Amino acid sequence: MKRIALIDILRGIAILGTLGTNIWIFAHLGDLKYITTTDFMSWSSMDDILRILVLFAFNGKLLGMLTIMFGVGMAIKYEQSIRHNKPWGGMYKWVIAFLMVEGLLHYVLVMEYDVLMSYAVTAGIIAVILKRGERAITRVLWGAGALHLGMLALIFISMLLGPAFSMASSPQLIAIYSEGTWLEQVQNRLTNFMFFRTESIFIIPLNICLFIIGIKLLRSGAFSFTEQGIVIQRKLLTWGLGLGLPLNALTFVPGGLFDLPVRYLFAPVLALGYLGLIAFVVRTYSTWGVWKWLEKTGRMSLSCYILQNITATSIFYGWGLGLGGNLNSMEIIGVFCMIVIGQIILANVWLAKFPNGPVEWLRKGMLQMMQR
Repeated sequence: MKRIALIDILRGIAILGTLGTNIWIFAHLGDLKYITTTDFMSWSSMDDILRILVLFAFNGKLLGMLTIMFGVGMAIKYEQSIRHNKPWGGMYKWVIAFLMVEGLLHYVLVMEYDVLMSYAVTAGIIAVILKRGERAITRVLWGAGALHLGMLALIFISMLLGPAFSMASSPQLIAIYSEGTWLEQVQNRLTNFMFFRTESIFIIPLNICLFIIGIKLLRSGAFSFTEQGIVIQRKLLTWGLGLGLPLNALTFVPGGLFDLPVRYLFAPVLALGYLGLIAFVVRTYSTWGVWKWLEKTGRMSLSCYILQNITATSIFYGWGLGLGGNLNSMEIIGVFCMIVIGQIILANVWLAKFPNGPVEWLRKGMLQMMQR
């Protein structure tokens, strides 16, 4: 199957955009209150306004888009196995295993909020469901969606009835990232493994939904610029932005009450709108050279994901440049832009000399060894 440029472009934008949320965690030394509104009762400073505007655009939306694109990737591999008459579970189990190991190493060595391990578990579930046909896929979509909504509702009700809830990290944790060595940070992640992995477990039902949405979008032709594909893209643009923008505007309500529903329910709606919007812009301005740059970034998305987090930790954590806690929002946005531009350039330079990114090359090599 020939690579679809729009898929790589979307994947590239999604992987770069996840840093739009993570950069605030890095810059504030693991303190999660800076990606929420829990500790702020009004937006009285330009510093807060800038941060919340960026989070409105990125928080949960680009991660949702990335999750959808993982589902698209699974669907492509499944169709390839059917065309080549190869057993679906045979080699793909090694893809899942590689993703799990890669995620574990990334979690231990780089950052505690890695999403790849959660994707590996989700991929294992979806891999089984794919073989059972379209009806089973749809049933699982609705079932996982109901489970996710139920969990969110319970948490939301408990927040309404319970005491004020804060996502602020402990001074001890902040001190580890400010003053601790890299080995001390690794030890902290290992010691608090289940605590840091709570979100990865919680989002599995949502991941299942978004993987399946990605599968259904690919099968419907949503990523092609045919008449049918354009119709679907317009629906994504209209409904995704039409519903997603006002729902995600709850980000601007201080006090933290809407932090969870925005990130884990409304953000994926806007992510679908982003898919439609990007497809519209790519189709309308197809001659722009930036698409080729983003396409190559998407082709080595896993390498870029790991590299951007290594870069950010080396800039902000104490074992690196130690800038964490010392920059204002405008300066943090500047660092974000520099990392993004650097990654786009690096991806294009690398793929001009090599056929795959370093992580993608390693995965491909290991899979070839498994086939022997």
